Amino acid sequence: MDLLSDVVAFMRCGRPASVRVSWKAPWGVSFRVAPGSAGFHVLLRGSCWLLPSEGGPVPLSVGDVVFLPHSGPFGLADDPARALVESDCEPHSELFASAASTGSGAETVTLSCTYRIDADRTHPILDALPDVIHLPATLGSHPELRAAVELLAAEIESPRPGTDTVVTSLLDMLQLYVLRAYFETQDEPCTLSGWAAALADPSIGRALDAIHRTPAHRWTVESLGVQAGMSRAGFARRFTGLVGQSPLAYLTWWRLVSAARILRESDASVAEVAGRVGYGSEFAFGNAFKREFGVAPGRYRQRVGSG
Repeated sequence: MDLLSDVVAFMRCGRPASVRVSWKAPWGVSFRVAPGSAGFHVLLRGSCWLLPSEGGPVPLSVGDVVFLPHSGPFGLADDPARALVESDCEPHSELFASAASTGSGAETVTLSCTYRIDADRTHPILDALPDVIHLPATLGSHPELRAAVELLAAEIESPRPGTDTVVTSLLDMLQLYVLRAYFETQDEPCTLSGWAAALADPSIGRALDAIHRTPAHRWTVESLGVQAGMSRAGFARRFTGLVGQSPLAYLTWWRLVSAARILRESDASVAEVAGRVGYGSEFAFGNAFKREFGVAPGRYRQRVGSG
């Protein structure tokens, strides 16, 4: 798995949810987002305004995609000056649903999708994202993203046998395409910083890819530097400056996050999990896991299993 694939796979818990809504002017709705949620919104027809909790209104046109990676209230309206009515329902909990407002004016159709994010598996790359990512529908840009949006909208509008599986897969794809498109549309590499620069840097990217693909390997700063094609000292400085952690600190964190996922999703023994993520002894693994998650691996499995 590459890094962006891991971000999508590891950050979610439970099923995603989506809803296609036909709004008729005049309309304006405010939404409360549950803590630990992220979501994206696509404009399928008409135009409207996104009203974030901070910052000015964002005009949306057909094909625009907005990703809100952090929990927080927001509004959608046909006019930025429109008084907002608080949504009378919790964020949609169905895999896919359709709804319509009761107005009589111009129609706007939105597709909204939400995810629950487990704090235990939130990748630091998400912390580097702004509160609002707006990807305008520019002709010829991000064709994969546009194709995924069209397929998802079609499945939700006309469900058929297999739609549950198709929608779940498309939501995963759309999340990945949104992140990819965002990082690809950042400034020139020389002006990037943080995770955006780490992903754009071929040398650091190769080291990150090596860590994510084979976390159990006995990596050292020197061997990761070889993967990056850099000297040990130069690699360590650049990796730490961009990622915010030293190479071995990031490796340790990724091993433990990977272990937590295995504990949640399999019946592998604690000793097996330790070996699969690169620990030579169950004791060493247990101590490291408890420092990261506050509980021993066995207790963690019981907690997430009962939650």
